[in-house]
Amino acid sequence: MFCMIVGVVMRIIFHSDLNNFYASVECLYNPSIRNDAVVVVGDAEKRHGIVLAKNGLAKKYGIKTGDTIWEAQQKCPTKLTKVVARFDLYRKVSKIVKDIYREYSDRVESFGIDEAWIDVSERVSNFEDAYNLAEEIRKRIITEVGLTVSIGVSFNKIFAKLGSDLKKPNAVSVITPTNFKQVVWPLKCEDLLMVGHSTKAKLIKNNIKTIGDIARAGKNFLKQILGKNGEKLFDFATGKECSEVQKVGQHDEIKSIGNSTTCARNLTNINEVRAVLYVLAESVANRMREVNLWASCVAVSFKTEQLETFERQQKLDYPTNLAEVIGHVALDLFKCNYNWEYQIRSLGVRVLNLCDEPLQYNIFNDAQTILKKDKLERIVDSLRGRFGYGVIRRACILKDDMLVDLNPQDASHKIHPKSFIY
Repeated sequence: MFCMIVGVVMRIIFHSDLNNFYASVECLYNPSIRNDAVVVVGDAEKRHGIVLAKNGLAKKYGIKTGDTIWEAQQKCPTKLTKVVARFDLYRKVSKIVKDIYREYSDRVESFGIDEAWIDVSERVSNFEDAYNLAEEIRKRIITEVGLTVSIGVSFNKIFAKLGSDLKKPNAVSVITPTNFKQVVWPLKCEDLLMVGHSTKAKLIKNNIKTIGDIARAGKNFLKQILGKNGEKLFDFATGKECSEVQKVGQHDEIKSIGNSTTCARNLTNINEVRAVLYVLAESVANRMREVNLWASCVAVSFKTEQLETFERQQKLDYPTNLAEVIGHVALDLFKCNYNWEYQIRSLGVRVLNLCDEPLQYNIFNDAQTILKKDKLERIVDSLRGRFGYGVIRRACILKDDMLVDLNPQDASHKIHPKSFIY
């Protein structure tokens, strides 16, 4: 049951995008606000007070994701309903929706909490049947869950995603091998996946303004101005992208593990920075041990009160998944690369160069000491797993009333993966 194009097997892929997801869930669970302009925000008291999502009415007032709460309020002269994000609820609803997708295919690949690709090549053999199947799924989501979804139907993942953006909310769009030049090529270059602000600026500088311009520019020219990403964008624009939708339960190779937080107040000295970095390092180390990985590179990122962002990284002499080592390296990186011109607003710790087994330890390191520290940190992992994160904390974080409630395992610090295999 596969489509054929020029003698090559062609897949039929959906990309589903739940409309205004966070805000729609809040309106679903609280019908009294359905007719209001609604924004879902972070916790203002913990300085996560920005707009994370908005409903259609709020969007009409020009409110954008990333606006501060006061900016959103200024744009909306009438009543603006502000709801603090409930990530546990959103994950629960997301699972319900994706379980419906899995009834239609064993290839369902999440692209964030509210989006997914679905390979339906085994169920349909042409785009007319594919459209009807997408309509069936769209109607089921409305009836069984109470949310609307936009679905793109195409022969690869890139065009399927573009299709889900063509008509919103609550619609199905089809992009085929015979119509993609008419449908896709007139779109702005930034509508293509992987074209961010920096890439867009380089394209515009070379008079490449649409997806069609990308296709006409040629792979060699794009490689000259964008490197390997230029080759990828050419394949994306010309419909040659052919990566598979992952099977249910299949995951990308993990390339890095990290955690970050915007602090409850600005940090003013190295002791406060040390406390936060070590808490983040504990979270990162715990996640590494959960997937049995070690890292040989540590990165620290920080944002100042002026919203300037920096990241620095350092290779390790030997792989580790110990919070003590990760925290120590992160702190040294910060000390060596920041002169305290401004106070610190947020911090992040990330590990890279991951491997699935520790290499032989340097002969100058005490292997027994390392094993003891590993055992101790695993005991802490176990206690927190049974009784919650707050059952045991570092003393340095308890000294500060504003930082004592910092919980790096809280959902507000977690970033939902937006992976793409090419």
